[in-house]
Amino acid sequence: MNQVQLLIDGKSCPASDNSTFDHISPISGEIVTTAAAGKANDVNKAIDAAAKAFPIWSALPPSEKRLRLLKAADLLASRAEEFIEIGMLEIGSTGAWYGFNVHVAANMLRDAAGMITQIQGDIIPSDTAGTMAMAWRVPCGVVVGMAPWNAPIILATRALAMPLACGNTVVLKASENCPATHELLVKTFHEAGLGKGVVNLVTHSSEDAL
Repeated sequence: MNQVQLLIDGKSCPASDNSTFDHISPISGEIVTTAAAGKANDVNKAIDAAAKAFPIWSALPPSEKRLRLLKAADLLASRAEEFIEIGMLEIGSTGAWYGFNVHVAANMLRDAAGMITQIQGDIIPSDTAGTMAMAWRVPCGVVVGMAPWNAPIILATRALAMPLACGNTVVLKASENCPATHELLVKTFHEAGLGKGVVNLVTHSSEDAL
């Protein structure tokens, strides 16, 4: 059985009140995952960790961000069998579907990594003679991603890839239907060396979903 915790500031931790919830496999009817049931103060801790990491991640040179995202893509691809096993237990469907999820998600990361050096500003026409207006694109800060269960690896990666490429840090709210799948994804980003607090994970029970 999978045991899932929150991942905040690069560390696995229980919910602040130590509460958990069980996820039952739609195939076997058995409990396959027990996960931390995060509450509002856990979310705030994750946001604080992402805010603390933001100045460091956003200031990295574009080439360094690209290398780290490419490493995450390669590590994700190498864990296909693990994602397949967890996905089939938590959600059902077929191994081929989760293998496809991993393949597409890894390539989404590679595409996002390639876009990092393409982020540009714009010269805007000005009504004032002899002046020039410029739009300068900058990271906005902490981004919240919410991932569903039906294409869990693809859609969670979509919530992470471009915000990270643009220099933001992320708090990912996992689906209560596949918390172990989303935990493995966030751990993959962390183990690829993005840095503490760059990607954080919050899990919650369905009763606490809003």
